[in-house]
Amino acid sequence: MNWSATGAILLALAVILGAFGAHGLRGRLDAYLMSVFEKAVFYHFIHALGLLMVSILPKTGALSESAAQWVCGLLLAGILIFSGSLYALALTGVRVLGAVTPVGGLAFIAAWVVLAWVLLRQQAVKYRGSMAVEGPC
Repeated sequence: MNWSATGAILLALAVILGAFGAHGLRGRLDAYLMSVFEKAVFYHFIHALGLLMVSILPKTGALSESAAQWVCGLLLAGILIFSGSLYALALTGVRVLGAVTPVGGLAFIAAWVVLAWVLLRQQAVKYRGSMAVEGPC
């Protein structure tokens, strides 16, 4: 999957949805539902930007392609489930949709934890490798 293009498309969609919320929904949603919609756009935007950034890391050698696939997949799942459920809740007022939102939040958390774990593991491997080459002090 082309995660960079996916990230760019999701960023464009976040701007579109943000503009729709600001101009098309003002006065149509109560303050609570408007804040829900704005929260959905915020998390959508931040994590789409993260997806774009993570998709570039394999090109720099900082992250393997398979690790980037996992992280980007989790970020996409988080956007679809977390922000998607909040968009649906705000537009329909059906509050039970909010019960799905934490699943998307867990996907976001998992993405960032996987990224940190892989990066720290790579750093430890490089450090151990340099110790073997240089030898003890």
